[in-house]
Amino acid sequence: MLQIYGVPVSVHTRKVIVVALEKGLEFAVEPVIPFNPPAGWAELSPTGKIPVARDGDLVLRDSSVICAYLERVHPRPALYPAQAADYARALWYEEYADSTVFREVVHGLFFQKIIRPNVLKEQTDAAAIAGILDGALPKVFGYLEHALEADALDGGRFGIGDIALASNLINFRYLGYEVDRKQHPRLAASVESWLGRPSIRKALAAEQPVAAGMGLDAGFVQR
Repeated sequence: MLQIYGVPVSVHTRKVIVVALEKGLEFAVEPVIPFNPPAGWAELSPTGKIPVARDGDLVLRDSSVICAYLERVHPRPALYPAQAADYARALWYEEYADSTVFREVVHGLFFQKIIRPNVLKEQTDAAAIAGILDGALPKVFGYLEHALEADALDGGRFGIGDIALASNLINFRYLGYEVDRKQHPRLAASVESWLGRPSIRKALAAEQPVAAGMGLDAGFVQR
């Protein structure tokens, strides 16, 4: 059975979980909190980051590596486009979600609103939050809105680009934010579509005890 090490509400861990669900794989999630990792964690994760996966004797690190491996070993249903141009486009959106959307928007907000007060017992930096909402967010969401207008993220079918972006924007919703429907109507509609996907709904249902324990705003999950 596939073992996934990480916190289910982690953007990158959830990405792997949704891919496993889409492919109908049996898996177990082993909770690992990067701020307080278990003994021997450095051997499994040299970077200290989550997720890590174990498939038999094979240890896989980094969510993109894990997802690409699962696609190769379990090619149906396909979550990566077959055509080269669409494949490259899907990889780009996965990377943009994992790096730019996460690092410039979601991670900073999550750190300030959840990690600092609840885990580190520090005061939230309101100026840092305002800087993200007024600075990075309009640029990032504006690019995604344009991309959704110009391209199909995964060649016109649900796939890895959608999953990576959805996982980030789920955590955006957990923080009490929503994509502005007037400013970014295509992105807002995409989020609602992703939230209705059976694999994502199943992943969200399973992670609710963790979400509740962290004080996340999970009202949207019940809709």
